[in-house]
Amino acid sequence: MARNEVCISGFGGQGIILAGHIMGEAASKFDKKSAVLTKSYGPESRGGACAARLVISDSDVHYPYLTQPNLLVAMSQEAYDKYASKVPADGLIIIDETLVDPEAVPHRAPVLRMPATKVAEELGNRIVANVVMLGFVAGATDVVSAEAMRKAVLETVPKKALELNRKAFDTGLEYAKKVVEITGSR
Repeated sequence: MARNEVCISGFGGQGIILAGHIMGEAASKFDKKSAVLTKSYGPESRGGACAARLVISDSDVHYPYLTQPNLLVAMSQEAYDKYASKVPADGLIIIDETLVDPEAVPHRAPVLRMPATKVAEELGNRIVANVVMLGFVAGATDVVSAEAMRKAVLETVPKKALELNRKAFDTGLEYAKKVVEITGSR
């Protein structure tokens, strides 16, 4: 019985809450797991701290809150500074290396780096950095399958942005495959 506790964090305007929603949909709808999403954000609509917290389990989720995240996705320095020390040594931290310096705060868990914001800008719109990161998460972890995550992304994003989001997801997924091949971690 696997219980994964995931914290996706960053600042308002990055699509953090949407990324949590998509990951929860991928887990529950397509991977047939139980998933619960809780979210928090500051009073500012853009720029304030926010986090999407997911519990994803092979069985029913009886306690919907994180006790100790085994996966942290940090898309801002503030998010990394706040949550990195909470991830145990056997967990994983994934950062947007465009915006986060992992040496700023001590951490026990291994760190994988993905330049999500830079990649999104190269694709033409930094707003898809969250989808780039979801592709990376799907390729670098076993929390949610890549196929489930892809389906959830394509089902959720606006039709007019479908092709850009497909490219963003696939780019993140391919980047993860290369990182996993080099580091040997998954």
